[in-house]
Amino acid sequence: MEQFNNFLILLDSNLSGSWWFPALLIGTGIFFTIYLGFPQFKYFKSAFKIVSGKNKSDSEGETTGFQALTTAMSGAVGTGNIGGVALAIWTGGPAAIFWMWITAIFGMTTKFVEVTLGHKYRTKLKDGSISGGPMYYIEQGLNMKWVAILFAFLMMITAIGSGNMPQINNIALVMNTEFSVPKLFTGLFLGVLLWIIIIGGIKRIASVASKIIPIMGIIYFGGALIILAENYQNIIPSFNAIFSQVFTGSAAVGGFLGASFAMSLKYGVARGLYSNEAGQGSSPIAHASSKNKSIDQGVVSILEPFIDTIVVCSVTALVILSSGVWTQKFDTTFSKTDMVILEGIYSDEKNDDGNYIHPDHISELTKYVQSIDSNVKEYSGSLDVVEGKLIADNITVIHSRSIAEDISVRNLNSNLYSGKLNIIGGKVNEQVIIEGKSLVSSAELTAKAFSQGILGQYGGKLVAIALLLFAFSTSITWCYYGDRSTAYIFGEKGVVWYRNFYVLCFILAAVIDTTVVWNIAYVVVALVSIPNLIAMFVLRKEMKKLSDEFNII
Repeated sequence: MEQFNNFLILLDSNLSGSWWFPALLIGTGIFFTIYLGFPQFKYFKSAFKIVSGKNKSDSEGETTGFQALTTAMSGAVGTGNIGGVALAIWTGGPAAIFWMWITAIFGMTTKFVEVTLGHKYRTKLKDGSISGGPMYYIEQGLNMKWVAILFAFLMMITAIGSGNMPQINNIALVMNTEFSVPKLFTGLFLGVLLWIIIIGGIKRIASVASKIIPIMGIIYFGGALIILAENYQNIIPSFNAIFSQVFTGSAAVGGFLGASFAMSLKYGVARGLYSNEAGQGSSPIAHASSKNKSIDQGVVSILEPFIDTIVVCSVTALVILSSGVWTQKFDTTFSKTDMVILEGIYSDEKNDDGNYIHPDHISELTKYVQSIDSNVKEYSGSLDVVEGKLIADNITVIHSRSIAEDISVRNLNSNLYSGKLNIIGGKVNEQVIIEGKSLVSSAELTAKAFSQGILGQYGGKLVAIALLLFAFSTSITWCYYGDRSTAYIFGEKGVVWYRNFYVLCFILAAVIDTTVVWNIAYVVVALVSIPNLIAMFVLRKEMKKLSDEFNII
């Protein structure tokens, strides 16, 4: 698994982890924003009016404009809003949130373009269902069938790697942490429920989505407002933390070892894209079913990144930052992919003035976790363990980008371990369970933030319930994206096979390592976005004409 994870990291470093992908993503949004005359602002009010039904249309379709929006929203509002935001802060620091906002602002225009084109080039299949999305405007608008097939194939994979696996993985993790529900049981139970819903097609999916979205919004925002009200004095400092280090990266603070500008940019953009899906080409598939005119539904889609990232993700970020949990260490079970044993003793202790006692240690470790050349060396050799305690005075354990404390080792039966651990390149070879205190990330970090103060243990349970609704609705919608792509390549007969495989992956992902799942998501999201962004640019003149013809209401 570690080798596979390292391969994913290598791929990601050359895709979303390199400078050109954020430039392509944000650059596309900037170009269309200027080219179309700032539609995200110009048409913003019109979007609400169309959703409320003021622009009646008798166009063919299977859903109302509102149902199409909530379906697309259910696909976008998921673990990215709960676990993804926390992951962005954990890796890129508070400054990553700024880049999430930038991605969302320009993503509103990107979404407007891709949804309009996806709706315009939609088609009616033999079974009477409506199918649309980038594969159709790539084929018909660009006359490039093979690129359309490539996109559809990548979307099939992305639906599983992004809209499926991270969702159930985070649900299972939080349900296990907060309610002690076995991960496999969560996967099996929700897998059956998922299958029952998706066999009903877009009408059943849209019906479920239009009910879940309001419910989960009330639950999540209610809890978030309680936390923010309790930590109101930290809200302004949280904004300061976001803006003050935008171009410098986030400095080390507490257990957090810092993040470079490149990391803040990378993970802010990546989480922004993963959260609102602008440029991925997924939302146009949901919006294509709308009975609205193409340009009207495109205008409606402007609301998606705004609600998803500007509103929901910002609330999550402020809860995490204002509570201070992002710099605190908690008791946790260590993930082997996030753990490394280093040569030498490093300390993050502070003096009475709040300054690091060994700033040189922090400096070197900060370089190390950012993959910058440093003097830090990974340990190789054997370590003695007696009754769960490491017997060594020349090593430091790093877990979750922090110096681990109070480490204990257990065997797979949860009994205290005694014996030797063989370490190669900082990694433990033995099948053991390692526990201790460290930073936490993803949905677990958000749950810790909600558990602070007045909500106590119920805060974590609230996050678990919200995540269940958020992530499960996302999985439902993404199956639809995958089956429309399957129908494009293999016809309607292939859809049943894809749905069954989708559910199987959903169940298995409940027990897979979280880090591996997220790295899969990073890679596939980048791959599917590239042909879509290029196609949008090629069709810019057609989009300009459609935009100019829209009457602001």
